[in-house]
Amino acid sequence: MGWWLHAGYGSHSLVRLPFPRNLSGQLALLLALALFAAQAINLALVLRERASFRLAQATRPAAVRIADALDHSGNRTAVAERSRVRRHNINPIPPELQRMPEVAAELKAQLSELGVSVDRIDTGIRPREVRPSRHDHRLIGRTSDTLMIAVQLRGGTWITTNSSWPRRDNRILWALLSQTLIIYILILLPVLWIARRISRPLRGLAGAARTFAPGKGMPALAVEGPGDVRDLILAFNGLAQRVAAMLDEKDRMLGAIGHDLRTPLAALRVRIESVEDEQDRARMAETIAEMSRTLDDILSLARLGRPSEPITEVDLAALVDAVVEDFRDLGAEVLFEDSERLRMQLRPTLFRRAIRNLIENAIKYAGSAEVMISPEASQIRVSVADRGPGIPEAGLTSVFDPFTRLETSRNRETGGIGLGLALAQAIVQDAGGTIRLSNRAGGGLMAVITLPLPPTAHP
Repeated sequence: MGWWLHAGYGSHSLVRLPFPRNLSGQLALLLALALFAAQAINLALVLRERASFRLAQATRPAAVRIADALDHSGNRTAVAERSRVRRHNINPIPPELQRMPEVAAELKAQLSELGVSVDRIDTGIRPREVRPSRHDHRLIGRTSDTLMIAVQLRGGTWITTNSSWPRRDNRILWALLSQTLIIYILILLPVLWIARRISRPLRGLAGAARTFAPGKGMPALAVEGPGDVRDLILAFNGLAQRVAAMLDEKDRMLGAIGHDLRTPLAALRVRIESVEDEQDRARMAETIAEMSRTLDDILSLARLGRPSEPITEVDLAALVDAVVEDFRDLGAEVLFEDSERLRMQLRPTLFRRAIRNLIENAIKYAGSAEVMISPEASQIRVSVADRGPGIPEAGLTSVFDPFTRLETSRNRETGGIGLGLALAQAIVQDAGGTIRLSNRAGGGLMAVITLPLPPTAHP
């Protein structure tokens, strides 16, 4: 369930229903609401018509009887004891009976149409008692009560008559509810089946779009469903093929660029050996080495979406420890707290490069690094911290953008061209994790890699 359907006036919500996300659920809910609204309107009209009929059935005969009794008496202020009309000096309706003001208003209007002018009309409902049956002694109820009507004439005399007042019959309500249930079964179920038939290929298309990964040999999506949906699936399959072809062409182009650039760099490395000045030769060699590293970073970042290295099970603690030992062999000060074995599914060469980039940054800008692995219940945290100048808060996110350098502390003289963190982030995201930078209390920077712990992994 997802969205909420609101209907109301002002700040008062009259309807608050969970609105489903899928197509079949939406059609079913909308159709159910439409059928319910139609049946509710139909029920309201039927009940209103029955109420009008009951009111007319009770008042019209009474109005005719009263007018006829007054006509035969010859005196509009005195009524003979005729038929079912009686004369009283006072209002005979007991005060405890239920009053029906709508009956009094309707009867007064009808008497006015018949030319009878009255001062006041009072009504009361007298329930009829339930009596037992003679044969089986079960209670037999009446379907109507007695409507008592008292009319006060101009002279103050009251005339009374009784009418039958039908009780409310709930059979019509149950009949409409049964009719609604039958409509739901005959209409809603076929619509649900049709909607699910339409939405099934759409769900498959949405799943294929979410899991689309060029280069992984994903099969083409099955073409099924109505014509419009089939056209959409065909368009998606064509798009996936074109994207895969473009990425294949990009890989071939990057391979050619790497080969074409490495060849002259290798030639330059050979030619600088003829330079007599040792200092110039060292600077040239350093420049060529920097160009080679930059070329490797650019090609690695460009190819990361389609890595050639397969995912294998590795010991994360051993992998990080190997990287730390490489820096220690070069004389760098890197602290690492030993951790238990952690089996993970990773691309070891790429992930080793991400850890190396973070440690290199820490050594360049702080002279040392602190590495730690923290296993948790559902994730593993790999932290690389330093005590360097840190990064301004506004730049903690932007430094992950390619070719981004903070001139105040991490400039070209102390760093590369701004691809180390971008490459590390891309590698970590490819592994399904996240990387975050934060300034340490007391100075320094901390980079934290968070990896989801697979169900089969055990610290």
